[in-house]
Amino acid sequence: MTDGATARGRADMVRNRRRLLAAATEAFAECGTEVSMGEIAQRAGIAKGTVFRHFPSKNDLLAAITVQLVDGLIAAADRLRTADDPVTALREFMATGVEVLAADRAFCEVIGRPSLQLAEVRGAIDRLCATVDDLTERAKQQGGLRADVTGADIVLLLGGIHQTSLPLLEQDPQAWRRYLALALDGLCNTSATALPHPPPAPLLAAPPA
Repeated sequence: MTDGATARGRADMVRNRRRLLAAATEAFAECGTEVSMGEIAQRAGIAKGTVFRHFPSKNDLLAAITVQLVDGLIAAADRLRTADDPVTALREFMATGVEVLAADRAFCEVIGRPSLQLAEVRGAIDRLCATVDDLTERAKQQGGLRADVTGADIVLLLGGIHQTSLPLLEQDPQAWRRYLALALDGLCNTSATALPHPPPAPLLAAPPA
């Protein structure tokens, strides 16, 4: 194979992977995790065998999409780390996070799956918690956030707010905003009583050896 043919082959692989991830992200977001690999291949306009060459199983594909989504949340949090008003920055991040979850049926279904306890997923969650921890610490230093809240608490609350509003979303896609406001009021109530339980451990603990 010539160098030109090799380069074209690699470009085709990269292009197919992008098309596959885009089609799978859309399919899982719309329909949840029950979408078949065959339907994803059809949406992407590529052969089913090509799907399995890139991702040997559906869990591998779900893991790649999960990391992609979490990386998007990390980028959103990172952009807000130097905002002038840390409390407003945290509010903006939480609104962005819940809105992302509300638009993606699959994410909350897969994030806690034991089968997704892969190193890349755990690493993405760790990076997200660390970045959100920075946002949280800045808001606490300003005095606008209760002192016993952690970044992991905030990350978990995103899913909690989404799940609370989930039964209403079909009729009222913006219903999550009500529950986000309720949660934010609780977070910013600096005169509240101390939380009765310690903060959570890392969100995706490594599986036992």
